[in-house]
Amino acid sequence: MDTELLVVPGRPHQQPAEKRLREVLAAPVLDADFTTRVISDEAEAERSGFTSSPTVRIDGRDPSAEPDARPSLSCRIYRTPPVPPAPLPSASSAKPSKQPLMGRPTS
Repeated sequence: MDTELLVVPGRPHQQPAEKRLREVLAAPVLDADFTTRVISDEAEAERSGFTSSPTVRIDGRDPSAEPDARPSLSCRIYRTPPVPPAPLPSASSAKPSKQPLMGRPTS
């Protein structure tokens, strides 16, 4: 399982997102790690399909992707009911599943 955190430099949510991912991935059942990738310009956002910061990708897929989102360097708002919109994914939405992502809804 490949987990990646994509961020824009200088945004305030990189460290809290890294902390949340460390906590989630430290669970014994997962025992996984992640890498942080910095998206520094619009061209890189376009090439990588990056739509907002922070983004968590699991096996190359963004489980919280917004349909129709365009590549950009904007800040992300996660909408995970029943929690109000937030700048970080909830612990449950950041947690990778042991099941393959094929066929799972992306939002």
